[in-house]
Amino acid sequence: MPGLVRRPLVIWLLAALAVPVLLTAVLIPARAGTTEDDLRERTEAALKARGIESSQVDFDGRDARVVLPAGADAAAVREVVAGVDGVRSVSIESGQAQGSTPTPAPSTAPSTAPAEESGVPAFEVGRTNRAIRVQAPVRSQTVKDAVAAEVEQLLGEDREYDDRTTIDAANGLADASTLSALLRALAIGTGDASVRYDGTTVTLSGQVPDQATKATVGRAAAKAVPGAVIADELELPAPAKTAVSEPCRTFPSRLGAFTRQYPINFLSGTSIVNDASKPAVVKAAALLKSCPTARVEVAGHTDNLGSTASSLPLSERRAAAMKAELVRLGVPAGRIVATGYGESFPIASNDTGAGRIANRRVELRPR
Repeated sequence: MPGLVRRPLVIWLLAALAVPVLLTAVLIPARAGTTEDDLRERTEAALKARGIESSQVDFDGRDARVVLPAGADAAAVREVVAGVDGVRSVSIESGQAQGSTPTPAPSTAPSTAPAEESGVPAFEVGRTNRAIRVQAPVRSQTVKDAVAAEVEQLLGEDREYDDRTTIDAANGLADASTLSALLRALAIGTGDASVRYDGTTVTLSGQVPDQATKATVGRAAAKAVPGAVIADELELPAPAKTAVSEPCRTFPSRLGAFTRQYPINFLSGTSIVNDASKPAVVKAAALLKSCPTARVEVAGHTDNLGSTASSLPLSERRAAAMKAELVRLGVPAGRIVATGYGESFPIASNDTGAGRIANRRVELRPR
């Protein structure tokens, strides 16, 4: 009988010791799984709040692994994930075709790919005294809302959001980060300014208050479209002057004398300056640069050999070509207005060859 009593007691003691061990073995993995699920959900929510649609977020304990969606900014994704409470480390991988092995995506080195391979669609971001304008395709409503939220943070009391974004799931911007730095840079200052990307060139135009803002906009444009050509036409305020300088005071009379002495003529039916007039174009640029505040109109004209319908657009092309060459020679584009007048204002008879050559011209006029 004593032996029968001791055996159940031993069994009960062993069972009592085994239960805590078994519970620990079961609960620890369950708790880890719960922590990973919680981190994953909060990380995905943080990415979506920034307009970034991630194709995959996984956790091993508190270590995150994010598969980067096509077109997303690796640095922006890393910053968002690292900021989630509880995340210990972040591994970024680029997304590839199903079944292939992901490879790490670069997060710091700038891309050197040509602009046509950048994957960035054409867009325009601009500001006026009354509005901030965004014209761009985006991949989802989430990205569209993220861009709107970014603009709302920058709008002053008197500015409105001119929303021209459209949703293009195949070719739109994958997240708001491409436009964020541009929006912040353009929000500085007043007047009209814009950044436009046409698939090849990023054109910066308009007014900025100082050289620092000009440089900030340029850096933001280069970051938005790595490898693209940057055409910087941003203008700084003209320095204040207490008196008109002598070159500017005499500029109108010198411009009139230049027009009479140095005609600028074109080959028939084209917007190509003839050889005899090419030195005059260089002299015109030097004349304009002698007075930094002078503004001119480039007036384009034709002879009467073409139809009235074709003469006007030809004269406009001649004026635009002259303006482009003056800009290339260092004259700010904002100081020049190009206008075409067709065959309406001849300065010689169109009945002779010499007269028609004289009428195929551009003239510089003060504004």
